[in-house]
Amino acid sequence: MLHQGAEAIVHAGTWMGRDAILKQRQPRTWRHPDLDARLTKSRMSAEVRLLRRLYLSGSPVPELLAIDAPAGWIITNRMPGVPLFEHLRGGGDSDMLEELGVIIRQIHAAGISHGDLTTHNILWDDDAGLSIIDFGLAQITDDIEPLGLDLQVLNECLKASHPSIEGGIDRVLQGYLTEGGQVVVTRFNDIRGRVRYHG
Repeated sequence: MLHQGAEAIVHAGTWMGRDAILKQRQPRTWRHPDLDARLTKSRMSAEVRLLRRLYLSGSPVPELLAIDAPAGWIITNRMPGVPLFEHLRGGGDSDMLEELGVIIRQIHAAGISHGDLTTHNILWDDDAGLSIIDFGLAQITDDIEPLGLDLQVLNECLKASHPSIEGGIDRVLQGYLTEGGQVVVTRFNDIRGRVRYHG
């Protein structure tokens, strides 16, 4: 077992000879069983659709290998590397932040917000580079607000967990803007201003 969260339990193993990840969604016992089953199936189907869209577009995300939506589990390949959180906290360099911005913009350009874009859900491998994992809270959207919120979540994570990195979010934005996306960055700055004002 790699992780037990509020939404799912994650195990590592093999599937058809490949290194793989099994994510099993947990029943929400406070909900009616029929409603919980419908919501689990709906959310898992959405996760599968967006993962497939991103994988086929060439984004560095896991490849879907198997799914049982009614049972609440999916299997993907296991992406190489360690969480970027561990790499940066262990003294690793942060030269990849501009590249991270490019990847985030590509995901957003596909009409997808991640929903939990922290350095725990970004992997770094010295050979393979960056990859993005855990799309359990992601959504397909035409709204720019959740895209701006992705950048704000990452901004807060960089400030709280990696304060020694100077201008971390600015370096991410530098890469992000090379692929367009000014309207999303403008919304992010609006969100950042609201957080400062209310904070």
